Amino acid sequence: MPPSPNFEILLNRGEDLALTFNIITLGCKLNCCESAAIAEGMERLGYIRADDGETADISIVNSCAVTSMAVTKTRHAVSRCKRENPYGVTVLCGCFPQSYPEEAGLRFGADIVTGNSNKGQLPEIIKEYLERCIKTVKIAPMTREYDESAAAPDTDRTRAFIKVEDGCDNFCAYCIIPTARGRVRSLAPEKITEQSIECVKSGHKEIVLTGINLGCYGEDLGFKLSDAVKACARSGVERIRLSSLEPERLTDDEITALKSVPQLCPHFHLSLQSGSDTVLKRMNRRYDTAEFTRTADKLRAEFPNCSITTDVIVGFPGETDEEFEQTLEFVRKTGFAKVHVFPYSIRKGTVAAEMKQVPPSVRSARVKVLSDLSDSLEPKFFESQLNTEHTVLIERPKSEEYSFGFTENYLPVRIYGDPIPRHTLVKVRITDYEEKFCIGRVFGTS
Repeated sequence: MPPSPNFEILLNRGEDLALTFNIITLGCKLNCCESAAIAEGMERLGYIRADDGETADISIVNSCAVTSMAVTKTRHAVSRCKRENPYGVTVLCGCFPQSYPEEAGLRFGADIVTGNSNKGQLPEIIKEYLERCIKTVKIAPMTREYDESAAAPDTDRTRAFIKVEDGCDNFCAYCIIPTARGRVRSLAPEKITEQSIECVKSGHKEIVLTGINLGCYGEDLGFKLSDAVKACARSGVERIRLSSLEPERLTDDEITALKSVPQLCPHFHLSLQSGSDTVLKRMNRRYDTAEFTRTADKLRAEFPNCSITTDVIVGFPGETDEEFEQTLEFVRKTGFAKVHVFPYSIRKGTVAAEMKQVPPSVRSARVKVLSDLSDSLEPKFFESQLNTEHTVLIERPKSEEYSFGFTENYLPVRIYGDPIPRHTLVKVRITDYEEKFCIGRVFGTS
């Protein structure tokens, strides 16, 4: 059946005027790259991207499933799209349908439901739906093939993002991602170079390589992460940045290989998840705190003045007061530039969902304690950067009073005075800092 009694209004409108679409992207940077590919496919078929604030004829929700909050946001996004345009077409795609197909297909009000396995074909699926007007649910199993049609460089930001890897083979106890994304598969190095060249041609000075488990890049092809970085560098881009990394993937040899690429930014986001070895074991993580420390020390030796940031999950099932204190102590002594703190979120279908849960009130209290510690670490890192010299990539203007950007080691920097054009690389000296940013003085351009 059509999604509404007046669906023919939408179809008749399409005879004289192209239908419009918008994409609501939730979750990680991979979803952003995949939304970029969906948009390109829609435009190839003649659909027009709606302007900001315009009600679109076709609304696409590219979902996340990594936490219960992400699922709530997905549900609200679908409901909002149906409410704002009851005569339009609402599409739900991505990690949530792939992870929980029955719930996505039956309990959400979307007209089209697809998983990650079908993302590359989504524009064609939408076209078919408009011809038949029958609710469509297509969620195929994930394969071991890298689907090049499902992702494109995300160039909407100052930094361009390129998806080079998908999937994860780790099966951590708390994580639904292997179900949502499948097994490790990688984009060939020559394709990374091609996409990077296009980003440089479009004016981007920095490219971020991203993946579900980025450190596993190339396992299926006989390559390593450093090969992906070198492939990107062949484009001539001035800066390359890496998204989140698993510490056990960064061997000494791999760190040395990464050091050989001068464009690589000295900022490493190493996923810790817990500073307690007993919790890490229950999580089914592939390292302990001693190995994490060795990796961090090696990075600091090879990349002087690098910044190391991390993620920590608080309130994992069975986490005791003693284990939480071990995490706090590990965070203190490691000296992270910033810690992203997440309360444990139960994911149906994971091993941890069947474990004894920490009470929500305890989780919340521990989140506050660790967040307060994180808030105290950032100014300390800023202070350590006083009187150091960096190159800042200027972002979109946020104020007439100052320009804003990030250094190669990911310091947020304000530069007061005349505005500096976006995409400009400027040399600055850090002269001061406030709670959430540093202040820099320009002394040259790159």
